Amino acid sequence: MTIWNAIGEFFYGLSQDFLTIPRLLCLSALIIGYFFGLFQSAFILAKARNVDIYTKGSGNPGTTNMFRVMGAKFGILTFILDIAKVVIAIFLTKFIFLNWLQLPIDPIALKLYTGLGAVLGHNFPIYLRGKGGKGVAATCAVYICLGDWKLILIGLALFILIVALTRYVSLASMVVVVVSMFEFLFFTLINLTPVQDEWLIDCQVIVIIFSVLVLFTHRQNIVRLLYGEESKFSFHRKKEEPSEEDQGVEYYYEEEDENSSDAEE
Repeated sequence: MTIWNAIGEFFYGLSQDFLTIPRLLCLSALIIGYFFGLFQSAFILAKARNVDIYTKGSGNPGTTNMFRVMGAKFGILTFILDIAKVVIAIFLTKFIFLNWLQLPIDPIALKLYTGLGAVLGHNFPIYLRGKGGKGVAATCAVYICLGDWKLILIGLALFILIVALTRYVSLASMVVVVVSMFEFLFFTLINLTPVQDEWLIDCQVIVIIFSVLVLFTHRQNIVRLLYGEESKFSFHRKKEEPSEEDQGVEYYYEEEDENSSDAEE
């Protein structure tokens, strides 16, 4: 037997074991999740107020930048909508594949496949040339849908603690997602989070991908954190000198002030 025959048999056996009908259907769930993830809450809300979120603040269409540019009301609404689109996508695929078709798919695996699609759609929307958010709220929504209160409570407590101590939302977001990954891996290994054996690798790989995606989308934040240049979080829009990354950027409150002064004149 030549080495090429051995390699061919290896991949043939892998395809027979991995590319099963249930897994292929999970890939369709991932596609459904992707299309739900394309709903860019920050972009749509800002556009409704004639604001180009890509040219304001940090330029990121996400919750933190909406807080910074348009205030707490729009920031909270953005966060809620980003959570909701993932929850709806997961409940839809759960209804179709488990309740209606009654397919032999592990519920946690189905949620993770759908959630991964939603995060990819949020981060890399095709109609915005791949310029989406950073996927933190969407990833948190996936963990919430898993229904594991250990993960949810630990993650929430950790996020609040880090933000309270440092006021760095980016740091808190990255730490929470990475810690949640290690928690999930540990809990599934000791069976505190029960996953069917044939779906265990799928689930573990997907939560690792979640962490990789969050670190990738926060790569510029990581550099700024290392150099002490990261912006700190506030619930209020403040008039402050723009940082080097925001040179030439006009904030939403500045436009309001200009409009109001024009009206008075």
